[in-house]
Amino acid sequence: MELTPPADLFGREREWASLARWIADPTPGLQVALVYGRRRQGKSFLLRRLARASGGFYHQAIQHEPAQALAELGEDLGAHLGVGRLALASWSEALTLLAGLGDRARAKPARGPAVVVLDEFPYLYTSSRELPSVIQRAVDRSLDEASAPVRLILCGSALSVMSELVGASAPLHGRIHAQVVLSPFDYRGARDFWGVDDPALALALYAVVGGTPGYRDLARGRPASLADFDEWVVERVLDPTSALFREDEVLLAETPDLVNRALYLSILSAVADGNVTQSAIAAAVGRGTSSIQHALESLERTGFVDKDDDVVRQRRPYYAIAEPLVRFHQAIRHRDAARFEDGDGRAAWRDARARFSSGILGPTWEGVVREYVRRFAPEGLVGDVARVGRTHVANPDARADQEVDVVVVGRGSGPAGGRVRALGEATMREMAPRDLVRLEDTRARLARRAPRAALARLILASATGHESSLVAAAAARDDVALLGLADLYGER
Repeated sequence: MELTPPADLFGREREWASLARWIADPTPGLQVALVYGRRRQGKSFLLRRLARASGGFYHQAIQHEPAQALAELGEDLGAHLGVGRLALASWSEALTLLAGLGDRARAKPARGPAVVVLDEFPYLYTSSRELPSVIQRAVDRSLDEASAPVRLILCGSALSVMSELVGASAPLHGRIHAQVVLSPFDYRGARDFWGVDDPALALALYAVVGGTPGYRDLARGRPASLADFDEWVVERVLDPTSALFREDEVLLAETPDLVNRALYLSILSAVADGNVTQSAIAAAVGRGTSSIQHALESLERTGFVDKDDDVVRQRRPYYAIAEPLVRFHQAIRHRDAARFEDGDGRAAWRDARARFSSGILGPTWEGVVREYVRRFAPEGLVGDVARVGRTHVANPDARADQEVDVVVVGRGSGPAGGRVRALGEATMREMAPRDLVRLEDTRARLARRAPRAALARLILASATGHESSLVAAAAARDDVALLGLADLYGER
């Protein structure tokens, strides 16, 4: 059986192929796969088409009590079988019927194993905690009996709930045959998905909505050019009637783990303000460092916060808001909520524009530069890459640590003695020879602590260009590379 991707599938070809290979495996018995990711990543879109292509059964659960949830499943399953509504007395009976779909599939061998999709599975699980154990029993029984192959896909957006299903003490531990995580598109994929030609506009859009595909429909279009960007932000994101206006609050409200919302919102606000270490975040929210540890871990586990270690010092991790739209709302809308809600969005956005450029667009550029070096750069730029991140280098003259935006460590290097292959600075402004001098000084200071950094290549990444004198200086050296928007978006 070959499942051909549908024509309207975009950017999820790898996930489709992975699930299609798993489905096509003729091994007898009931096998289980998990498909999960944050909301609006296209999970349901993908699985509906997969079920259609395989002739499988698709059911999207609703947040209801167990009896009503069973009734809804019985109605959909009966319609799929063409027998009318089925009265299901228990989840055990439901799983028996679903596992029995394999026998029907045997009559159509060209289709391969039977496919069953239970979408929004966390709704079923949170109201019927016995469900994983019921599935476990059905899996074990099908193996003992070598029954007809059935492929059961459990899908959900609650990351903590889906992760719980495969925990060491969970009933389904060791019984999950495939896990597929749908993540947002990277900055290049997002540009292609939005259909943007201008890389400067693509970067600005990515800074607001990131790579979540569902936001394109919610925004009801994109700006025609960079000149239209401000108007688009005001009308499609910051207007109170926009579907994106309170999207950050919706995401938080739909995450069951985040109970103390005031604390979590305070932490997100602190991170959006540029507090990227645990001690700085704690100081910003007025708590002790250890007292926010659990909250930070919860935000990381639920996908709201990313944590990256200092790639040279292997300590003092950096925190960043993982979802760009959440960061945008924290830094922009929440700061002036009354004016945006009262319809004075244009004036409020004009006042926030500088904050957007420095606090959101700048860090977004730094992030995509690191991603470019890690994933897309030609091998000749930095060689074999193991890790790409940030570090701090002591600056005695300034009596402070200086942050280095891009640090590349070679593969196979130990955490203490790894070779630093490249150091880089990423900025939105035009770069000049003085930026090269400063980065050379940073390299020399880092080399005193990590001697192998003395040979590191210097990367100067500007979103607006480089002065001609810097271009000439870089052309005369082998250890300097200049990057711009065209490089990052694959235009040269």
